Amino acid sequence: MDPYDSDSSADEDFTDTGVLLGYADDEVIEDTVSHLGGWPKWLADNVAPPGEFANCKVCNSPMLLLLELHGDLPDHFPTDERRLYIFGCPRKPCNRKPGSIRAYRATRKVNLNSSPQQDEQEGTKEIEKEETTPTPPPQPQQPRDLGASLFGATALTSSVSANANPFSSNPGSSAGGFANPFAMPKPSTAPAPAPAPAPTPVQSSTNALAESFADKVRISSPEPSASNPALTTFKPTPESSGALAPWPEQAAFPAPYQNYFLDAEYETLSRPSTPTVPDNVQMEPMEEEGAGGDLKDTFESELDKAFMKFSTRLSHNPEQVLRYEYRGTPLLCSYADPVGKLLHPEHSAGRVTTVGGGHMPRCEYCGAQRVFEVQLVPHAISILEDGRPGVGLGEGDAGMEWGTIVMGVCSKDCAPEALWQTGWREEWAGVQWEEMK
Repeated sequence: MDPYDSDSSADEDFTDTGVLLGYADDEVIEDTVSHLGGWPKWLADNVAPPGEFANCKVCNSPMLLLLELHGDLPDHFPTDERRLYIFGCPRKPCNRKPGSIRAYRATRKVNLNSSPQQDEQEGTKEIEKEETTPTPPPQPQQPRDLGASLFGATALTSSVSANANPFSSNPGSSAGGFANPFAMPKPSTAPAPAPAPAPTPVQSSTNALAESFADKVRISSPEPSASNPALTTFKPTPESSGALAPWPEQAAFPAPYQNYFLDAEYETLSRPSTPTVPDNVQMEPMEEEGAGGDLKDTFESELDKAFMKFSTRLSHNPEQVLRYEYRGTPLLCSYADPVGKLLHPEHSAGRVTTVGGGHMPRCEYCGAQRVFEVQLVPHAISILEDGRPGVGLGEGDAGMEWGTIVMGVCSKDCAPEALWQTGWREEWAGVQWEEMK
């Protein structure tokens, strides 16, 4: 039941729902990042997404920005900077086709106590310190056996723990200071072992070790199981995919929609007033066939209940262009289309739709459940297309024909672990199109 359907407080004429509404304005109000239309601004200077993200999946041509939203969530991800983007293809042949509207999230981990410049300076100081520190004279080393060569252990004299094998459960317990549990003692009469192959240099960098370990985990991961939908074949992340095509120059894009900044207020719904019957009026039941309760049932059966609810809810605040509620529930304009069947419990094969995402596809990069974060509503179309020329793209601008665009995001906000590195993820865009007349 929606909050405005509740009669818990008859003395109040308004109720707040917890949904944040966005309103368009052609003048800067407070947030200079969030906006409709215009050109995108990237989370970090000169760190654009992969060039493939610019293109419509139908025609493979550059799309236009519909929404850029400041997405920081300090209560959920205090060390993450976030930005959300929705792009759409304005070309007529691509209308109503999957992939003509795409959604992205940019995230980077930050150090709350410093800036990138400060971290870089600290790193430079550490390097200089290492370079200026005198190297101690080499100490005589004990003989190395084959096991030590293969598994990376080194002969130690006084600092066993500093170079102990990280996989050993009892470092430093073997004779001679070796921490490698796989090294076996050799009889004194045994022939000299064959020359050991040169050991592969082991980098001391923590990041290098982490990457090596991640690679091993990825290789040894089990195959996806049909019985467990959480096990999926993950996409490679852009930062791990090697050289990627750059983001196109502005000249490659069609003329952008006009730029509008966003103001935000929490949704307030007015409670419907209950009509009263004057004392001197007497109500008599209608005797005509089809009247009374049957008339009401017939009327409701002829209308799409989802669209009625959608329209009624928007009519409380008709100037809204977006609705935002992280882990909330999207407002659907239909229960019968693919998105409605996916997210609404009455049309999802008897499955219970959970608040925050329902049965949105899981994150293709980490496998986490997706949750609802933001949706565009129809008034955004009238704002963006106001005064826009209807020609110029070969087929001409067809006009946007969606009823709402629902954006679902990774609930874990997956991103590169390295500080100050921007990660790009394509997220789920659930598009409910206008019904054909």
